[in-house]
Amino acid sequence: MTRTILITSGKGGVGKTTLTSNLAYALTQLGENVIAVDANLTTPNLGMHFGMHLAPRTLQDVLKGNVRLEQAMYNHPYGFRVIPASMFTKDLEGVDVGKLQNVTLGLTGKADYVLLDCAAGLGREATSAVAAADEMLIVTNPDLPSVADALKTAEVARRMNKSIIGVVINRSTGGKHELGINAIKEILELPVIASIPEDRLVAESISAKRPIMDYASDSPAAVEILKLASKLSGRTYVESKKNAGMLRRLIAWMKG
Repeated sequence: MTRTILITSGKGGVGKTTLTSNLAYALTQLGENVIAVDANLTTPNLGMHFGMHLAPRTLQDVLKGNVRLEQAMYNHPYGFRVIPASMFTKDLEGVDVGKLQNVTLGLTGKADYVLLDCAAGLGREATSAVAAADEMLIVTNPDLPSVADALKTAEVARRMNKSIIGVVINRSTGGKHELGINAIKEILELPVIASIPEDRLVAESISAKRPIMDYASDSPAAVEILKLASKLSGRTYVESKKNAGMLRRLIAWMKG
């Protein structure tokens, strides 16, 4: 059975694309068959994360009816498949975002997971992506503007009778100025299923066009993303001996 999951937020810059690209890798590492789709047609970045930003055939071509879905799907060296969007504004001409649902229907049965990277905001592009998905992950940073926009997105999803898996807090530092997990749960009335910490290695991995789990598998962000992927796929996360040893040494050092 194919699970079509939209990674959305309502606000730009919270880390949707980074989460989409890394979840694609993490789920693949867990043995799942994954297709990642850049459903952000106006400001696409997923292809850039994968080193596929100049693909000859893109989602826009599919939506225009110029190519078949399979012709815009590319095998990534890490084992998953990618349908990128064009970065050129001229390629938006003649695109009907309302046909995005036809794309996800066409992918049903072709993978275990179809991950959609959503456009920011609540315009037609974003709502078309919501309509095209079966389930949603809402990404937010732990600040009030991000959570407020996440609340609007949740309300839209509920009106469209979409299943919200839960909330992913991204780039958490634990600072006093941040909203805590309980506060975010209360505001959104949704479970928080992951909290990914601020991690400078994430920016390095994006620059290297490599998932953080491959670039630095023992980094804090990589560990939390693998935990999230395990949770989504119904697996029990097992901490590696390497990570457990590092944690013990850190605790011992802090105790002095």
